[in-house]
Amino acid sequence: MAQHQAHDSHGAHDAHEAHGSLKSYVIGFILSLVLTAIPLIIVLNDMLEGTAATVVLLGFAILQFVVQLVYFMHLKEEGKPRYNLMVLILGLIIVLTIVAGSIWIMTFNKVA
Repeated sequence: MAQHQAHDSHGAHDAHEAHGSLKSYVIGFILSLVLTAIPLIIVLNDMLEGTAATVVLLGFAILQFVVQLVYFMHLKEEGKPRYNLMVLILGLIIVLTIVAGSIWIMTFNKVA
């Protein structure tokens, strides 16, 4: 009986290890800080303005999103990452549709 309990606790430990190590969390945290600081510095110091600033901000936001998925949500480490990725893409399509539709309505709903 003691062997069975030891085996179960070892299996639970292995399942926990699959979610990431301290090293991967630290790398993800540092990347997140860098990917936040760079656009902040660019905008606060007026290095870019207008469309260029918007493109840089969106580019760094996408990179930040990828870092969050890989290092904190463990998208690559799942047993079946394809299903998680498909659900994520569907969610993104829904959110982008709602945001784009809202912007479209706000832009072209002018009262005469």
